[in-house]
Amino acid sequence: MATVRIKGPQDLGAAVVFIVIGIAGLLFGQELAFGTSAKMGPGYFPTILSILILALGVGLLIHAFIVSGPAIEPVQLRPTFFIVVSILAFGYLIALLGLAITAVIMTLFAAYARREVNLRENMWLGLGLALFAVLVFVYGLSQPLQVWWWAS
Repeated sequence: MATVRIKGPQDLGAAVVFIVIGIAGLLFGQELAFGTSAKMGPGYFPTILSILILALGVGLLIHAFIVSGPAIEPVQLRPTFFIVVSILAFGYLIALLGLAITAVIMTLFAAYARREVNLRENMWLGLGLALFAVLVFVYGLSQPLQVWWWAS
């Protein structure tokens, strides 16, 4: 009896994720009307997208058994912690401080996901991201976001 050897563990992990997402999309979209290409129903796009994601997962699964790839690396807690907390802080602080200051704080906090943090460099990055976010979301897309804590 031949043994099956996984050559690409990362591809196998990605394949499992894609296959699960594809199957979930197909299951959750079952009750939506599919329609036709000429007259698409609400389930047309989600079903097609789920099939494509599922096909990508199957392709990666096959790839994992054929082509050698790197091993799965251990979970890095430091980056995960700082990124998740910065996202949660953004959601909490945006109502208190406004978009501009919150974007800078979030960028500075997220920078600590790396071991080497250059505070000056990240301050400039935060200011640039804050300016970009305000210009795009508040002025470009007219989103009802508070720019500063004192302005409604």
